[in-house]
Amino acid sequence: MRITRLLLQATQKVTTGIVGIPVNPAARPQLIGAYKTTLDELKAKIPETAAYRKAVEAITAHRLKIVEENDDTATIEELIGNGQIEELICQAEDEIKLISKMAEWRPWEPLEEPAPPRQWEYFKKAPLTE
Repeated sequence: MRITRLLLQATQKVTTGIVGIPVNPAARPQLIGAYKTTLDELKAKIPETAAYRKAVEAITAHRLKIVEENDDTATIEELIGNGQIEELICQAEDEIKLISKMAEWRPWEPLEEPAPPRQWEYFKKAPLTE
């Protein structure tokens, strides 16, 4: 029993190496909760047809599946590939806040006034030249 405890302590990280983000000993369950909250908030506040909802749902569901299927933090971080688990928690919490803002802003609705002619011409692809 002692050897197992010593080995476990040796594998736990001491710091994230990121100022202001301490190591979270309960990171995995917290991340699972954040991802489930994200999916619940999307369903409650954003229309199914909104591109934002479709994109966030797809990413979040994919990440949630990874976290639920893996107990090892290093494996989760590697498979998601977007930072340490503590950073993933911060990202998920920020997304939850953004969902409320998106619900308020309603970017999926038509513009109140039509866009001026040639509004988006600047952003068109330039023709290929030889």
